[in-house]
Amino acid sequence: MFKKILVANRGEIACRVMGTARKMGIGTVAVFSDADRGALHVQMADEAVHIGGSAAADSYLRGDRIIAACRETGAEAVHPGYGFLSENAGFCDALTQAGLVFVGPGPDAIKAMGDKITSKKIAAKAGVATVPGHMGLIRDDEEAVRIAGDIGYPVMIKASAGGGGKGMRVAHDEGEVREGFARARSEAASSFGDDRVFIEKFIEQPRHIEIQILADAHGNCIHLGERECSIQRRNQKVIEEAPSPFLDVATRNAMGKQAVALAKAVGYASAGTVEFIVDRDRNFYFLEMNTRLQVEHPVTELVTGIDLVEQMIRVAAGERLAIGQGDVKLQGWALEARIYAEDPFRNFLPSVGRLTWYRPPQAGEQDGAVVRNDTGVFEGGEISTFYDPMIAKLCTRAPDRAMAIEEMSRALDRFEIEGVAHNIPFLQAVMDQKRFREGRLTTGYIAEEFPAGFSGVEPEPELGLRMALAAAVAALRERDFRGGGKSAGAQDLSVLCGEQRWDVKFRREAGGFCASFDGAVYRVETDWLPGCSIAAFSFDGMSLLFKMRAMAGGFHVRYRGAARDLRVLRPSVADLMALMPVREPPDLSRFLLCPMPGQMVDLHVAQGDIVEDGQALAVVEAMKMENVLRAPRRARVSRICAGVGDALAVDAVIMEFEEA
Repeated sequence: MFKKILVANRGEIACRVMGTARKMGIGTVAVFSDADRGALHVQMADEAVHIGGSAAADSYLRGDRIIAACRETGAEAVHPGYGFLSENAGFCDALTQAGLVFVGPGPDAIKAMGDKITSKKIAAKAGVATVPGHMGLIRDDEEAVRIAGDIGYPVMIKASAGGGGKGMRVAHDEGEVREGFARARSEAASSFGDDRVFIEKFIEQPRHIEIQILADAHGNCIHLGERECSIQRRNQKVIEEAPSPFLDVATRNAMGKQAVALAKAVGYASAGTVEFIVDRDRNFYFLEMNTRLQVEHPVTELVTGIDLVEQMIRVAAGERLAIGQGDVKLQGWALEARIYAEDPFRNFLPSVGRLTWYRPPQAGEQDGAVVRNDTGVFEGGEISTFYDPMIAKLCTRAPDRAMAIEEMSRALDRFEIEGVAHNIPFLQAVMDQKRFREGRLTTGYIAEEFPAGFSGVEPEPELGLRMALAAAVAALRERDFRGGGKSAGAQDLSVLCGEQRWDVKFRREAGGFCASFDGAVYRVETDWLPGCSIAAFSFDGMSLLFKMRAMAGGFHVRYRGAARDLRVLRPSVADLMALMPVREPPDLSRFLLCPMPGQMVDLHVAQGDIVEDGQALAVVEAMKMENVLRAPRRARVSRICAGVGDALAVDAVIMEFEEA
């Protein structure tokens, strides 16, 4: 067994690998860029080596510097995690030539499965079902349009060397093919250094289900069941689970058999994932094989009890698998929710900044349920523009799916993040949806359920009232702790939220408050203290966990995707609030503003051009994804304020308009 392993990655996956290595008694070496000098994975490792600048191309993608770090520290093997160099056959070859071990499959398997065109041909030869499409290289958009027409719309345009949703576009007509072809090639070149794309039929109402496989260098190969990864946004997974609520035993066995056949066809030896698209009739088609550890691997670990990183290390050290297919048992249900630094209220645009408050729920097992949080950040750390915006992967496991979902909802309730925008409110909203709880999933779920984007959840009247009561009781308790003293008798308070108003009479009772509103009486109890951001309230025995933040005259209260700014006032003051003028927001319609921090990579118009509603104006790259900015209406471009290559801040003015 190895004595020391270098982890050629960063963030949560680097921490994850180091955790298993430490459990196995193996020393660890971290590598880090300028931006990651104080990162959690650097603190966690036994040794750390600086390998370059903040951009991945200057550090984590520099195989030569990683090899030099191995020589400097005496590391015998390299675990690549996922992303960066994890599926780079050239890096694998270079390690071998340097006398080092790559913790992953051999270069031939990486090459074969890393190219989506080649992999589909191998899969078809191995008897694996594949999606209809054009597997040859496509020269230009004219050829792309012709091929798409032959296949039949809608089609999927995909980067041959792609992954993680990059270099991928769905097209429903000729115009979308032309634009999607250009964008897919550009993203593919930027992210993978390879602009080749291909086109295949887009399966409507599909489910994304993948099979985890394990293989050694001695011819042994097994599968560990499936993961459902259908909840996606922009082709990137958001929520995953194991097993799938859709598969039956026969389909699971058939998919597992084909996944193993493909792995054996390429001489695979390590952990890997074979991804399938599954239609409404449980017909399944091969998408791709990921020759690395998947982001969502924890859910498989939670239902099988198998540490995939440990197995990868043991296989890389030449050991035989100690697990046979008959040893694999799926027990319980597991969910993973990816927590990203992104603003769901602004079309999920990336968010950067310092984590001023980071308190995840307590991990561990209690009453048959498990909470696991894989993360690479800490309070006071920074989310930068250079890397993926993932903050954490929150996982839960319980005896069945309904219990796992409820445990996830409770864990999200207890997850506190401040300093950057994050998607926890969105994840909470999905967990509470009837369709999700029933398991009626497709890869179009988010677009179908949130066609206008996510603007929060409108609370039911009873929940809205409880949020108002919580704000009022918090105001009373705050007054107590600031020296106001507990006033005797009843108190009248008014709670305002926009044009809504609740007039409530409060009376203190032993251990809580009695609140009278609209002829009904509520018993409200809480142990909340001023300054605490999580508040547990009981309303006539019903427990709710709110997130609360003090604001001028009241509290900002959140509950599972619902958020309210609640002002707590004396009734006489509330009467006067109706007479206050309302500040009109500034008119920004004549500006094109940058919606996220990023770099301008393309500009399609010039000063004086007349643009039409929806016309593409500019492309901004943020966290390796290209975002097309479009005209909000017909207008004339009166001024260009930014150029290609410029680094842009949030709300930076890109151009100004005037009436056409």
